[in-house]
Amino acid sequence: MSVQREGRLMTAAVPFDAWMQQELDAVETALAEWVPLDAPAALGEVMRYGVLDGGKRIRPLLVLAAADAVRGERAAALRAACAVELIHAYSLVHDDMPCMDNDVLRRGKPTVHVRFGEARAMLAGDAMQALAFEVLTPDDGSIAPALQARLAGLLARAAGSAGMAGGQAIDLASIGKPLAEDDLRDMHRRKTGALLRSSVLMGAACGSPDAAARAALAAYGDAVGLAFQVVDDILDVTQASATLGKTAGKDQHHNKPTYVTVLGLEAARRHARELRERALAALASGVLADSARLAELANRVVDRDS
Repeated sequence: MSVQREGRLMTAAVPFDAWMQQELDAVETALAEWVPLDAPAALGEVMRYGVLDGGKRIRPLLVLAAADAVRGERAAALRAACAVELIHAYSLVHDDMPCMDNDVLRRGKPTVHVRFGEARAMLAGDAMQALAFEVLTPDDGSIAPALQARLAGLLARAAGSAGMAGGQAIDLASIGKPLAEDDLRDMHRRKTGALLRSSVLMGAACGSPDAAARAALAAYGDAVGLAFQVVDDILDVTQASATLGKTAGKDQHHNKPTYVTVLGLEAARRHARELRERALAALASGVLADSARLAELANRVVDRDS
């Protein structure tokens, strides 16, 4: 596992869209090398179907932009970016299964269990989760053991019962039940926000930020993580499945509480904009070497239509 682009992270002189495309290409190339095709019984084919050639890759971009903001180590940042995407992809594979959300469309194509069956989908998700930590812990000396441990700890806590898995448990337990805004916020900070926040913190861990920079990045990650879910809730009721690449209206169909059902559509839109302002305010202190890309990512999280 030795994929990396030569040189340090790019500077803000490179236009955002050019930077984004180069980073997306780098992540796709690394994932294509690191997700094994030769796993037993065609398991590799299922894994690759679940993670390659699709998705916005917002989590890897947050890792790389945060590492850029603190002049972080490139090899570690790229591995962290891919590990976060593997965790996200595994969660989608499992969430889409009949025992959870029972969805048939993801990233514009049939969900993994529809294409390959439930048993292989479950195993592929399990394997992607394990592979994320394998990617973070190379044995070739390229990443210091202390940094490996730091990155693995951040990712594990974001993905486990205190984060994504716990949030999904709350989500399933809340079907058909009213939730207060505070309870809804807690659920989404775990289910969606924790992994997005961890993406920022993992990128930061690839450098040596001081306490002020770490605090700014944590506040930014909190705001962007929640904003992402608020916008998801809005898009679920305002966009078609063809635009989203996944089934539209499924939250309403499953009678799940969302920011739209709790606050109303216009209030949810205002809240998303408020969260963006919080994220941008966290970056405005000037304690980061370069926060321009993080700021643009916050804008695109809120302004997206899919």
